[in-house]
Amino acid sequence: MKIQLSDHFSYKRLLRFVLPSILMIICTSVYSIVDGFFISNFVGKTPFAAINLIYPVLMAVGTLGFMAGTGGSAIVSKTLGEGKPEKANQYFSLLVYATLAFSILISVVGFIFIRPIAIVLGADGVLLDDCVLYARILFCSMPAFILQYLFQSFFIAAEKPGLSLKLNIIAGLTNAVLDYLLIAVFPFGLAGAAAATAAGQLIGGIFYFARKNGSPLRLTKAKFNGRVLASACANGSSEMVTNLSASVVSILYNFQLMSIAGENGVAAYGVIMYVNIIFMAIFLGYSIGSAPIVSYHYGAENHTELKSMFRKSLILLTVSGVILVVLSELVARPLVMIFTSYDPELLDMTASGFQLYALAFLPMGFNVWGSAFFTALNNGAVSACISFLRTLVFQIIVVLTLPILLGIDGIWLSIVAAELLSLAVTVSFLLVKRKRYQYA
Repeated sequence: MKIQLSDHFSYKRLLRFVLPSILMIICTSVYSIVDGFFISNFVGKTPFAAINLIYPVLMAVGTLGFMAGTGGSAIVSKTLGEGKPEKANQYFSLLVYATLAFSILISVVGFIFIRPIAIVLGADGVLLDDCVLYARILFCSMPAFILQYLFQSFFIAAEKPGLSLKLNIIAGLTNAVLDYLLIAVFPFGLAGAAAATAAGQLIGGIFYFARKNGSPLRLTKAKFNGRVLASACANGSSEMVTNLSASVVSILYNFQLMSIAGENGVAAYGVIMYVNIIFMAIFLGYSIGSAPIVSYHYGAENHTELKSMFRKSLILLTVSGVILVVLSELVARPLVMIFTSYDPELLDMTASGFQLYALAFLPMGFNVWGSAFFTALNNGAVSACISFLRTLVFQIIVVLTLPILLGIDGIWLSIVAAELLSLAVTVSFLLVKRKRYQYA
């Protein structure tokens, strides 16, 4: 049964609508995990270090599509809710064309300057060459990767989340199969891993939007509209802040871990981040999947449905947060063994660290959704404030202070403390803004 943004969303209908977005984020996130698994087991330690060092740079560039997609889909969904489909298509087309043009430009710049960027990050010798090789191959497919992120949000606004899921599953499987063939079967090493990832990105980006009869969005002629572009970027800026901050914070975490636990600490953090990507995808996927529904009913001034979405989201996030915390405590060791079974000391450190880190999953869902919720209400300033404090300010403060008191456990608990501080900010904004938007 087709689900439309104008529908009333029961729990069952809501879960059916957001599930493709959750799985879609997992498929997209698996790129780095699959590359890391095959490179660490079949290529070597130095290439593995190279992809972990340079991948945050590639992700930071790729999230330009996230910014344009989340901010732009909020505008387009709101316009659809106002009963203006032609104008919505013009906005949609403008955002696609502008994002494609800018992604080509920034990919060329990245291809040229990736060597000095890698040097600034601390790479030299063979490690530097590996960073440059891997990144330059992926900059060739970067426009498609940015489009893939862009259309993750617009597929939902077009009421076709299932179609996006299918394309992302195909892209993810392509990456995994080619990783096996080009690394484990044929000795192409790091270049093979990069080519496999690029192939998956091309599938996810080039075949980004399948037009079908009844789709409310289609590409058409579009006039330049600086106001719409600026509003989309400002509204989606929180997603950009989140991902750029994550890169900075990762460097800081690695610095602290190196001083306390050496290379094992850095390796343990990398493995925990791999597991965190999958768990985080549940919250991020739900937030992206539900945002166009909120935007539509906000534009339609359907306050009853807004209140229903608000209440259901709080209940679903509470239940999922509890489940993830309990699950993490039970399966921490088997999960980290996938990457650390060859080193008992590293395995013990990583499993213990993950059990502490996992406590953050309970407040994390509310903070991720809260930022996306205000983006959907076209309030990018509040959304960006939540993301900026959560992903950068609070994390820097706690990761510099807690290890002084608790040693390495203080590093693992830093994320918990940062999420709790962020939760206080999120709840405050939700209370203050509830009368303005009439969602509660």
